[in-house]
Amino acid sequence: MAISRAQKKKMVADYIEKMSRSGVLILTDYRGLSVAEVSDLRRRLREVDGVYQVIKNTLFTRALADAGLTIPTEYLEGPVAVGYCLGDAPPVAKVLTDFAKEKDSLKVRGAIMGTSVLDPEAVKSMADLPPRQILLAQLVGSVQGPMSSLVSTIQAPMRELAQVLHARSEQGQEAAA
Repeated sequence: MAISRAQKKKMVADYIEKMSRSGVLILTDYRGLSVAEVSDLRRRLREVDGVYQVIKNTLFTRALADAGLTIPTEYLEGPVAVGYCLGDAPPVAKVLTDFAKEKDSLKVRGAIMGTSVLDPEAVKSMADLPPRQILLAQLVGSVQGPMSSLVSTIQAPMRELAQVLHARSEQGQEAAA
């Protein structure tokens, strides 16, 4: 059954809308996955603010062109599905790469992050990143460490002077008694 021109425009608009909300688009080859397996993958992705959608390659290429993005043509050969990262990208990449390890039928082809094209190895590296909260905590720790050392260094002479004055006052009290 042929798709009407209006339906095609609607599909392209849907792709563009999802691309605009997504920080990263992860392209996969889903050949060989059953409907139940795709449903399971979609459920897992929803838990981490991701969406998994089987795309029509020609319409997705048109949507990419409208969005000003280009990707290698081999990423869009054969059946392709896209994992949209509506939240943080590493959890979505982790779900897709872990699922690909479980099911040999799913293959990660690459990703689009902003205007950059990532190969499958870069997607695996992204999946290995810690969650956002841990990264922020590490950043705060790395900034806080030198600052607390600086404060301690600045306070040291005043603390030593206070200790000397306290010891001197105790000596004066002992001498008076």
